[in-house]
Amino acid sequence: MTTSYQMYIDGGFCDAEDGKRYESVNPATEEVWADFPEATANDVNRAVTAAHEAFTNGPWSRTSAAERGKVLRRIARELEAEGQELAVAETTDTGKLLRETRWQANNLAEIYDYYGGLADKIEGRLPPVGPDAPLSMIIREPLGVVAAIVPWNSQLHLAAFKIAPALAAGNTIVIKPSEEASAAVVQFANVMERAGLPKGVFNVVTGGGNPCAQTLVSHPLVRRVSFTGGVETARKVITASAENIAMLSLELGGKSPVVVYDDADLDSVVNGVTSAIFAASGQSCAAGSRLLLQDGVYDEVIERMVNRAKEIVVGDPMSDDTHMGPLATRRQRDRIEKLLGESTEAGAKVLTGGGRAGRDTGWFFEPTIVACDGQDFPVVRNELFGPVLSVLRFSDEADAIRIARDSNYAFAGGVFSKDFGRAYRTARAIPAGRFWINTYRVTNFAMPFGGSGHSGYGREGGIDAIEDYTQTKAIFADLSGAPAADPFVMR
Repeated sequence: MTTSYQMYIDGGFCDAEDGKRYESVNPATEEVWADFPEATANDVNRAVTAAHEAFTNGPWSRTSAAERGKVLRRIARELEAEGQELAVAETTDTGKLLRETRWQANNLAEIYDYYGGLADKIEGRLPPVGPDAPLSMIIREPLGVVAAIVPWNSQLHLAAFKIAPALAAGNTIVIKPSEEASAAVVQFANVMERAGLPKGVFNVVTGGGNPCAQTLVSHPLVRRVSFTGGVETARKVITASAENIAMLSLELGGKSPVVVYDDADLDSVVNGVTSAIFAASGQSCAAGSRLLLQDGVYDEVIERMVNRAKEIVVGDPMSDDTHMGPLATRRQRDRIEKLLGESTEAGAKVLTGGGRAGRDTGWFFEPTIVACDGQDFPVVRNELFGPVLSVLRFSDEADAIRIARDSNYAFAGGVFSKDFGRAYRTARAIPAGRFWINTYRVTNFAMPFGGSGHSGYGREGGIDAIEDYTQTKAIFADLSGAPAADPFVMR
């Protein structure tokens, strides 16, 4: 049975203007399970116009910072009641393990609570000026309409890092989930409605790149665009957002290195690297997909990692016994197979995995480890966004840093060593927005994340993110009571 979803615009659920819809396929079964409206340019315009009206003339423009905080905390309470249903929808739509989507759904409440607490902490300042100078004030104001685009992986989690700070700062928002998986974000609109947001403050449009995304990011009423996704799509977003000169942040992909020195605790290494690349089937921007092993531990770590990979249970993402579910799309699986084939033809050696996990149905792919004698292989240079680990050898600290830095991506990274000085030097030397020492994939909503280069720019998470959804205004006030000075008399 197919579930039919609707968009959420101006406080109500609706279909597309022309009635067109697109389907979503369950990646574990390859069966159509849901369909969604294919938004027209007029639909997107209606959503942005509603958000603009709510920001400029609606009750949201007159809502105090303290009251916005209360609204975010109400969202958190509604999420606590809705978490299981949201998790099931996201798992069905993306193949992500129910264990993980359930944990993330429960964690969402903490994110909205966190930004709810920050809503009335956005403060201005009074720069120190001379005693006879005008009173000089710097205040922070919300930007207006925020356009947010989120990918299919961890969609609710990533959406929260856009929605919560944007609303806390006083903005309104139009969000577009990936057309590959839209269910959880659309279903989240029920939470927002029950939390009592005024109409127009939060809107969801569904559809593909054109006209939906194109119209959204180029709309003249949009003041900020927050995009999470791939590099090629980001280039189109950059071009489109130039139409309205909107502020832009990009959280893109990665080809993150994990450096293992020969003094590392190898039990921690195996657990950390397994988490880095095989958790979420490797479909994470922060996936540690390049494993750099020092000569002294190269053979032992490979042996341990191969054995661990063979123990991973690939199967039904709804089962708590499963370690790794399917890839989210057929296209993604086909791309991985293509790049892996090109790499093996060029001399890379598959140590384990490399196939479809022995399944005729579902977009499953085995945990795969590939030995590479250099960086010039497609599996090393490209973000595969799947459970494929490329292994490289290095001799010393300088060699490790040289190899790790040889990438267009700079999103995340990790290092394992009992020598904290060396580990810290390595973490400082490798470009990344997030770096782990003797662990991996540990997160906290109070910490920022993002990248540089082909990994994008801007940061999400933490206190600083809320200021990214505001702009400063300088105000000068002459309190002397004296007449304004003659502009042609220089003093």
